[in-house]
Amino acid sequence: MLRRRWRLRLGTGFVAGHHRTLSCRTEAEMPPPGRSQLWLGLVLGSVCSSLGSAVPSNAQDALNVLLIIVDDLRPSLGCYGDKLIRSPNIDQLASRSLLFQNAFAQQAVCAPSRVSFLTGRRPDTTRLYDFNSYWRVHAGNFSTIPQYFKENGYVTMSVGKVFHPGISSNHSDDSPYSWSVPPYHPSSEQYENTKTCKGPDGELHANLLCPVDVAEVPEGTLPDKQSTEEAIRLLEKMKSSASPFFLAVGYHKPHIPFRYPKEFQKLYPLESITLAPDPQVPAGLPPVAYNPWMDIRQREDVQALNLSVPYGPVPVDFQRKIRQSYFASVSYLDTQVGQLLSALEALQLANSTIVAFTSDHGWALGEHGEWAKYSNFDVTTRVPLMFYVPGRTAPLPEAGDKLFPYINPFDSVSALMEPGREAVDLVELVSLFPTLAGLAGLHIPPRCPIPSFHVQLCREGQSLLKHFRFHDSEEDVALHGNPRESIAYSQYPRPADSPQWNSDKPSLKDIKVMGYSIRTIDYRYTVWVGFNPHEFLANFSDVHAGELYFVDSDPLQDHNMYNDTQGGDLPHSLTP
Repeated sequence: MLRRRWRLRLGTGFVAGHHRTLSCRTEAEMPPPGRSQLWLGLVLGSVCSSLGSAVPSNAQDALNVLLIIVDDLRPSLGCYGDKLIRSPNIDQLASRSLLFQNAFAQQAVCAPSRVSFLTGRRPDTTRLYDFNSYWRVHAGNFSTIPQYFKENGYVTMSVGKVFHPGISSNHSDDSPYSWSVPPYHPSSEQYENTKTCKGPDGELHANLLCPVDVAEVPEGTLPDKQSTEEAIRLLEKMKSSASPFFLAVGYHKPHIPFRYPKEFQKLYPLESITLAPDPQVPAGLPPVAYNPWMDIRQREDVQALNLSVPYGPVPVDFQRKIRQSYFASVSYLDTQVGQLLSALEALQLANSTIVAFTSDHGWALGEHGEWAKYSNFDVTTRVPLMFYVPGRTAPLPEAGDKLFPYINPFDSVSALMEPGREAVDLVELVSLFPTLAGLAGLHIPPRCPIPSFHVQLCREGQSLLKHFRFHDSEEDVALHGNPRESIAYSQYPRPADSPQWNSDKPSLKDIKVMGYSIRTIDYRYTVWVGFNPHEFLANFSDVHAGELYFVDSDPLQDHNMYNDTQGGDLPHSLTP
């Protein structure tokens, strides 16, 4: 029998009108990390609700949380100023939200980024730079965002790609720790990388570009469609629940392959697609900083191009097709987000649910002659981040009004929706944990000591709650902070000083160099230093290369000024 030790804690909810004056938390003696106890994942409901009397009497006033995580989505959205992209439903969410213009991931690859922001720890603490270890075994038994909500009386549920599947989440999406019920994965996900893409020859291929007739694909559906349907089913179930819920929904697109309903191509005629503004490899780019996008090269349609390794380049007409399919995938994603939010409102849950929307990292679309992620540039580390808080970021709707009516991206849109409020300070995804906890009225975990491998619950990111304390006036929230004081950190590993077959995704044992990068409002500074994968130690005296880009004069980060600056002294702020 799982033994529990209870303590009651007083706390005050953040949002006016929604207060949690009492919450319960279990400090369960869990089985040793690495041993999946799936039977526990079958328990429906939160720990508090399963014990009945332990549920706070005002649990009905607690805010629910809907966390939407998108795979490989850069801020190519209307609400971020991209006038080409048709993303009306995400733009509508932004118009009701606080939108962060400068949010950055801590490592631009799926598993390390997700483990980082879901635990609130940086990759050097989770010790996950690849896909091949489970943090609870190899770093520390760190709590996660859903685990913390679960321990505070929430029913926690996972749909789609939230944690990266496989070893990095113990082949269980971190069950039973994080989830009240078994995580859901769409059945059609198994066909994502199979030969389901009809080529010009009429045959099926495993292509990068894969617009499909949904009626003709296996099961007659796509993973993100199934995830939306399951998420809505769970919302319907939770509508009558006495416990608050935390629902995380992970969407696959625009992750490669670009497998999406073919009608979305019509939104982006090839003649309207421009190339990246800087499609050439910059002359001053250190070879260690370049990623050779090997996963793209493995797709059949790209293999047929016979590109040189590592620098390409991709033919101009195919570059346009890649960009077209990425943008079409974003619009397809937008319809799924729109359907989910419309259902949330139809179930009368929008007035009691925080909605957070973000991505695990960005994706290069030909900038610097690069494709995919796997770097420290803004195009791969910058992500969309927005929070809708009922009655706070937007007023509660009047009777008959709607917050999130579904908008068809194929309908003509007269004007782009403006974000409700914006913050320009640089922020990091590791701030997601303390921010969601604070917005929901839970105690914000303490800052982590150094080192913190022995500490189960703490956070390395700053809480973003100060940005939600709006003045009574309608001044932009950006005026209430000092962007010059904000810094975002990221990092990326390499196996060698020059691009090679495993430069994009080196296994831990092969990492020889780590690129540590800081982004301020004025510049991006990256230093590539020697790294010992056995001791998890970086040697800042062993500098292999450096990059320095000034944002005002070089916003695309094409002109490396590192060798033109005096000396090799590192900024004191390079290590977070």
